[in-house]
Amino acid sequence: MRKITNEELGRPTPEEFAAREKMPVAVVLDNVRSAQNVGAFFRTGDAFAVECIHLCGITAVPPSREIHKSALGAETTVVWHHAGQTTDCLEALRAEGYRLLAVEQVEGACSLERFRVEPGVKYALVFGNEVEGVSQQAVDLCDGALEIPQAGTKHSLNVSVSGGVVLWEFFRQLAR
Repeated sequence: MRKITNEELGRPTPEEFAAREKMPVAVVLDNVRSAQNVGAFFRTGDAFAVECIHLCGITAVPPSREIHKSALGAETTVVWHHAGQTTDCLEALRAEGYRLLAVEQVEGACSLERFRVEPGVKYALVFGNEVEGVSQQAVDLCDGALEIPQAGTKHSLNVSVSGGVVLWEFFRQLAR
């Protein structure tokens, strides 16, 4: 085996990427404390071509050296918006026709492996604070919730890891 060079990967330029159709998914970060986690979401969002990332509350916004450390430039290719309150952002996304899903351990959550992405539906996936998770106020506005099945002793995954898992599943299902 030989590693493939970056040039051989045939990735789009930032301009080509901006013009391409995006996955009908908006990411909402509800008071995420770590700028490096935010950067990881930008990089994952670029990889799976999400429509946009909404940075809410205390979530760091570009330009930021800490975001850039993990985003590696994806903070310039993925469309992003800032909202002072997550609830305001969610209400605006609902008005735009998005189905709001919290990625959180809540009563009645759908286990990710059982969830089926509906073609033609726009989704807003809400990811929460590293300690508190998605706020109850944000959960209250959501149409449902997704939970990532786990088998270990810890109760959660790092928020950016959760983002990678869930966004990959949406990308996988929509690529069919």
